Formats: sequence, C-alpha cells, structure tokens
Amino acid sequence: MEDSAIIDLYWLRSECAIEETAQKYGGYCYVIAKNILALHEDSEECVNETYLRAWESMPPRRPNVLSAFLGRIVRNLSLDCWQKNRAQKRGGGQPEQSLDELADCLPDSGGVEQVLEAQETERILNDFVAGLEPKRRCMFVQRYWYLYPISDIANAQGMSLSSTKTALFRLRQELKKKLEQEGIIV
Repeated sequence: MEDSAIIDLYWLRSECAIEETAQKYGGYCYVIAKNILALHEDSEECVNETYLRAWESMPPRRPNVLSAFLGRIVRNLSLDCWQKNRAQKRGGGQPEQSLDELADCLPDSGGVEQVLEAQETERILNDFVAGLEPKRRCMFVQRYWYLYPISDIANAQGMSLSSTKTALFRLRQELKKKLEQEGIIV
C-alpha cells in the first residue's frame, strides 16, 4: 500500500492504518530500535509505542515522508528507553559508543547561549550531511542517526572493518573542521 493511502487511513481513524504500517514499516522500525536497545522485548515495545504515537499524531499532522516520520518516532522512543535502562544499569553500549564518537566534534549543551548555538550547529550539521557524497552520507547516517554497529556498516558498504573505522574517523574530523570554520567552539 502506498504511504499516502496509509496516511489517509490514519486520518479516517481506521485501525487498518496500524496494520498496514506494521506490515510495511514494522521491520524498518524494529531494526532502528534493536540497534539502539539490543534487547528484543524493549525493541518490540518501542515499535508498538511508535504505532500509538503515529495514531495520536495523525491528524493533525500529515507527514510528507512516512518512513522518516516513523523512524524519528521510534528512534526517540528507543533512546529514551535506552537512557532509562542505562539508569537501571542494564543498557547495551552501542548508542553510547556511537554518541561518544561524536562528542569530540560537537559542543556541550547547556544554557541559553548553548540553545542558540545548538540551533546553528543543527543547521551546519544538516548542510554537512547534505554535502556528502551518497556513500559517505549513508555511512554517517547509519552510524550516527541509526546507531548501526561499525561491522554492519562495513558489511553493507562492502568495506573492511578498518576502512570503515577510518572513513568514519575522517568524517568526524571533517565535521569538526566545518563546525570550527563556522565559529562553533568544539
């Protein structure tokens, strides 16, 4: 079923919307959650919560790209769950590792100045990612948005593990340089 038809089902308040969403995007959402949480039960819970959030959001929202809309919801829910699990000393490690890699490239968050700086950083980051050639963009997004393990990225790209690590390191260095050129203190 086309995304526009699925969205129309949400707007009509048809329960078929959730069934169609699960059929078309269930695996996609599960992979995102599983990469962050590592635990099957928590991943399934976040995917199911994603369907509920989509149901509550449509209407009034009408997403342009359903997959991106669902991906953002499941990612945020999964990160929240991961933080809760981590606080309970039972979290995985993949999200922390991915986010730690970026810590050297991004400024600290904090007060009002930092909020404004975060908005500028977001703009620069979006421009940076948009300017990457497709293969490098895919690697960056897989690692730092979807939090894929480096080994999975290497397999998907047909690269060795060391080449993938090097490519990601270079991407982080380029991002850091770009941020510094734009006046963002890292």
